[in-house]
Amino acid sequence: MVLILLEALAALVILVLIVWWTMFSGRKGGELEAEDDDQPSR
Repeated sequence: MVLILLEALAALVILVLIVWWTMFSGRKGGELEAEDDDQPSR
């Protein structure tokens, strides 16, 4: 039973690390500025 709980905890930690990596890793300046809406899109 303890082994199952440890595996579940490890899977949860890995999931949290993957989510954190994809959310906060990347561009140093953050997201790009949005384009103006009055320009027609192609």
